[in-house]
Order: sequence, then C-alpha cells, then structure tokens
Amino acid sequence: MTVISNQWSAFSNRVFYFALCTILFTFTSAKAQQPKKVPRIGYLSGTGSEVPNAVAFRQGLRDLGYIEGKNILVEYRSVEGKLDRASSLVAELVRLKVDLVVVTFLVGIRAAKDATKTTPIVMVSYADPVETGIIDSLARPGGNITGLAALARDLSRKRLELLKEVVPRMSRVGVLWDADAPGPAISFKEYEVAARALKIQLRSLEVRGPEPNLDGAFEAALKERVGPLITVRNPLLGRYRNPIVELATKNRLPLMCEGSEYVEAGCLMSYSAIDADLYRRAATYVNNILQGAKPADLPVEQPTKFELVINLRTAKQIGLTIPPNVLARADRVIR
Repeated sequence: MTVISNQWSAFSNRVFYFALCTILFTFTSAKAQQPKKVPRIGYLSGTGSEVPNAVAFRQGLRDLGYIEGKNILVEYRSVEGKLDRASSLVAELVRLKVDLVVVTFLVGIRAAKDATKTTPIVMVSYADPVETGIIDSLARPGGNITGLAALARDLSRKRLELLKEVVPRMSRVGVLWDADAPGPAISFKEYEVAARALKIQLRSLEVRGPEPNLDGAFEAALKERVGPLITVRNPLLGRYRNPIVELATKNRLPLMCEGSEYVEAGCLMSYSAIDADLYRRAATYVNNILQGAKPADLPVEQPTKFELVINLRTAKQIGLTIPPNVLARADRVIR
C-alpha cells in the first residue's frame, strides 16, 4: 500500500506541475499576443499646399522605423489658410486622444497650447516662440511644447541685403503681409529694424483675410514706386501663393519670398531654412516623446543650414539680370 501511495503521490505531483505549466504558458502566450498599442499622432498644417513638408515629416518617421498604418497612425488636418479654424481642428485632434500633436504655424501652436496642458506638442515655428510667449526659453521650454524654431530676425536682414545686390538702384522695398495674424506682425517689425540699419525705405503692404485684396496691394506698390517686394509667409498668403507670384511677374516686380516653394511657383528668389530638414527633424522629436521623453526637457532647436534659391526664368520674364556673384552663391537655381 505504501508503494501504491507513493506512486500515486508522484503521479499527482506531475499532474499538478503539468497543469501549472500549462496555465502559465497560456497566460504568458495570451499576454504576448495582445496587440501593442499603435501611437496616434495629430498633424495640423496651415495650408493644403504644404504637402512637401508633410512628405518630409513622413520620411523622417520612416527613417526612424515608423510605417504609417502599421506601427504609427497620423491624423492630418489643415486650416487651408483660414486661421479661425485652428481652435476647432486642434479640439478635434484632442478629442481623438492623440498621443501628441505636431503643429506648423503660430496661430495653431497657440490654439494647441490653450487646448491642452497634458498632450505633448511638437511645433515647427517660423516666429520666435519665446517672444510670442509659447515657451519659457529655447534651452528649457517648460510645459508640454517643444520642437523647432526657424528664427527670422537675421534672415530678414539677409533678404534685404540680397535684394540690394540684385537691384542696386532700389529706393523702396514693399512688404506684403497678413495684418490679422500675429506671426507676420512680428516679421514686419524685424524687417523694419533691418531696413533702418541698411538705410532702406520700407513700405507696408497690408492685406487681411479671408479674401486678401492683393490687387489693391500691388496697385499701392506701383503708385508709390516700390521696387522689389518681400512676401511674409503665413497660412493666408500661402493659400494665395500663385496669384501673388503672377501679380509680381505681371508688374515686373522682383519678389523675395520666405520659402523655396514660392520660388518653384515663380517667385524670383528666396533665402530661408531648408523646410525638409525641419520637418524630418520634427519626426525625431515625435520619436523621443513616444519613447518617454518629456517636452519640457527637450531643447528647442534652430536650423543651422539655409539656402538661397533663384528662379532665372522669372528673372528673364521681368527683365532682370542676376549679378554673377549672387548667382554663384545660390544653392539652387531654377532655369
């Protein structure tokens, strides 16, 4: 009987251990098979014409191993140049419970900051985010916002200097800008400071949305004998990029722009940060935050590369010869 009892006890132990291992294996296997949460990103742009920037952002994600629809989801929204839509679109993205929001224009960044104090925000800003009260400092942004800032102060002077080289006899430069938006107002002040230092007269050509009176602005420029023009980039004027370029060419006015996409559309020249670099870099911020970094601890970066782009076809159309020394400095020439 003792032998039988011992055998039965051993058998019972083996059954118990087998059952226990089966339970543990089943639990571990079920846990391993649970689908991993796919992060969802909100992406808010100023105009639908910013497609190349979104492409660069997606490329940045791919370079980091993110494939849309597989291990990351991106909800794209655009105000289409209508800045008053920013708040509602940000609210929509927040309701979707996105893991973070990427915003590419000042009004949108402000709307995102007002909408949430917890959802991380990655900005691509062309206005000074410290001066506009978005963050505490570039090195220590604080709060839930970080990203990239292409500060325009030094670029404003450089653009005026380039115009002076290309049109040496110019006496007055017109600045076309959206008077209803905060970013362009800051940019215009920066142009004023640079113009005074270079002893250049500046003429403000203000327009307002939603339907800017571009014809009136160009008529004013011609009436006051304004030579070259500078257009300040923002969602409203981005929406009217082609009409602006057409009016400048029609009236034979050299047009300096704040982004290479304008030159590709027919603007004479631009000097700016390389947008594709900024948006690819924004993907790195997204990755760092998804990996657990806090926006407050990620310093805001500034671009270190800038490019001069010249459209020689436009120069020929308006009867302007680009000086060889300026042409030699161009990073890209459209012929």
